[in-house]
Amino acid sequence: MRLFSCDNCGNTVHFDNGACVACNRRLGYVPDRSRMTALEASENGWFSGALGKEFVFCANADVAACNWLLPSDQAGQLCPACRHNRTIPALTDDTTIDAFRRVVSAERHLFYSLIAWRLPAPDKTEDAEAGLAFDFLADEVGPDGTVKPVMTGHADGVITLAIAEADDAAREERRVSLGEPYRTLLGHFRHEIGHYYWDRLVRDGGRLEAFRALFGDERQDYAEALARNYRDGPPADWQSRFVSSYAACHPWEDFAETFAHYVHMVDALETAHALGLVVSPRVAAPEQLDLSVDFSPYRQRDFSALATAWPPLTVAVNEINRSLGQRDFYPFILSAEVLSKLEFVHALVGARGA
Repeated sequence: MRLFSCDNCGNTVHFDNGACVACNRRLGYVPDRSRMTALEASENGWFSGALGKEFVFCANADVAACNWLLPSDQAGQLCPACRHNRTIPALTDDTTIDAFRRVVSAERHLFYSLIAWRLPAPDKTEDAEAGLAFDFLADEVGPDGTVKPVMTGHADGVITLAIAEADDAAREERRVSLGEPYRTLLGHFRHEIGHYYWDRLVRDGGRLEAFRALFGDERQDYAEALARNYRDGPPADWQSRFVSSYAACHPWEDFAETFAHYVHMVDALETAHALGLVVSPRVAAPEQLDLSVDFSPYRQRDFSALATAWPPLTVAVNEINRSLGQRDFYPFILSAEVLSKLEFVHALVGARGA
């Protein structure tokens, strides 16, 4: 994720900011320009002096859930991210509204990447068959008080996300019970969108044989594979072959986990690039951990540049987390086989943004 600046006063601002703390101007994000802009109220909405244009906010700004801008003739409409939301909870109480804000914040971070890579993402009104939609659902509570949790997943372009995942305590409970070291709202979005792009870019893109050579044959019984995973756990050697233990259960999940990991990698490296982060450790053989991200990760054609820059960044952040008494930020090992799978995703996705 890039850093941004207020184009009224030059103060550093961030992707989710709604106002500049230095000059107090209202801020909005212009998705087709990938920039924040300072605004002042105008007759038809909000005027950006830096861009010389009038804008209106996404309709979800009414509940402070979105800071994305639209052309002034699209008042009352949803932005390029929020328009994919087919089902949302009833926004009738503060707890639900807060959960919705957290969910759509993660959604906008996802769409930042999709737009950077110019990945196709029609909604269901534009393409009923191949379009993308999100259902944000609350757990069902029965008459006797028993709770039937919503299962996060993807089917035919529809991504279902449990609103309960927006609650830190509930998500942590699920993370521990399922043995997932890296369970986040944004991670869910990036994983499930991987399933969507498997359909679009692998199955429909003529890459099935290349996929099967790396990930295995997806025609194996999916339900049986999941049942085996939950019953027996991953194979003993999973770390040498898969990016996560869940990736080991089926080729579809392997691809989705790898896709999500690739987005994590590129977006974190862009943050390092935006910060001008340099790592030069004072240890023996420091070249193994040297980091200088002097390229734009979203536009990098050469996967080896990403693969070389990534380990020093993860080591640095893990060491900082340990110094603060936190668990490792990055509890993963990237084997040669996993790197080959990440490079496959890079060939599908990364080159589009170059």
